[in-house]
Amino acid sequence: MSEIDQYNYHLPKELIAQDPLANRTDARLMVIDRAAQTIDHYHVRDLPELLTPGDTLVMNNSRVIPARLAGYRSQTNGKWQGLFLRADANTGLWEVLTKTRGTLKVGEVITTRDRDARDGMLLTVVARTDDGKLIVQPSLPTDWPSADERAFDTPVQWLTRFGRIPLPPYIRDGQMVDSDVTDYQTVYAKEAGSVAAPTAGLHFTQSLLEKIRAAGVETAEVTLHVGIGTFRPISVETLDQHQMHSEWGSVDEPTSDQINTRRHRGRTIAVGTTSVRVLESAARARGGKVGEWSGDTDIFIRPGHEFLAIDGLMTNFHLPKSSLLVLVSALISREFAMRAYQVAIENEYRFYSYGDAMLIL
Repeated sequence: MSEIDQYNYHLPKELIAQDPLANRTDARLMVIDRAAQTIDHYHVRDLPELLTPGDTLVMNNSRVIPARLAGYRSQTNGKWQGLFLRADANTGLWEVLTKTRGTLKVGEVITTRDRDARDGMLLTVVARTDDGKLIVQPSLPTDWPSADERAFDTPVQWLTRFGRIPLPPYIRDGQMVDSDVTDYQTVYAKEAGSVAAPTAGLHFTQSLLEKIRAAGVETAEVTLHVGIGTFRPISVETLDQHQMHSEWGSVDEPTSDQINTRRHRGRTIAVGTTSVRVLESAARARGGKVGEWSGDTDIFIRPGHEFLAIDGLMTNFHLPKSSLLVLVSALISREFAMRAYQVAIENEYRFYSYGDAMLIL
């Protein structure tokens, strides 16, 4: 058995959540005590009683953008799908992943369609990167009402009008419904930039956050824009061989001061593995203590990692052989993590983005 095979498990398909619960806080919550090596079962709504005064919940406020694009090749009418990755602020050009039959040539035009199957934004192919991505120039059709052109100053405005929520393929084969616009977004999302939701945060409502704060627990926000790499399983045999994807994150000075001050009184608990990545990156950049920080991080947290910034973690259940499951194993050991996942399967927890959660304390 290879090293990565030790992070594999069999999940019955019916346990993959296809939709969120009607009330986010009704999701089940597996509570893991790292010291006692115990597993208990609660619900997310129990968080005000499970946390203690002095604790700080650190949440990722990145907002999911409707980055998935669909349309057709103007020359052949062949179907086309794409995913917006980034835009160049200087040139206005976009980099997109592309899926279509054949090879798109420089100069070819893609006509996108909105969620109501109406023709809209045009994407003209400018170049192709070495790894097969497209560089495209977005534009409006010539018959588009000129008065509306001012509504498309930023990539987010373009995508809001013509894009779709980029659901992972295990949810309805990636096909969104209208409710996903709000369901696949945290209630505290602010900074647009993610192509996948920081899913642990999907369990919170404003009402639950108010109850948590009333119990003496503070909340703090950081930003990590979740990239397409979060969907990719580890495909090599050993962790040493894995090339971690890079994502942009930031911690501002008021937040770092808040976290450092409160840590003398209670625990710092990250909501989601993305919050862990940005906090640990900030701590390493600042000599072991969380400080103001921003930049790209490709930190790979795996067993043997010395955690500098967090004492606990709330997270969803992750795919087999994923870097996220490896991160959880770094916090509680691989053996304990795999045992917890087996307990979750036996107790029919709901898995992945719209599923249940665990709280590691």
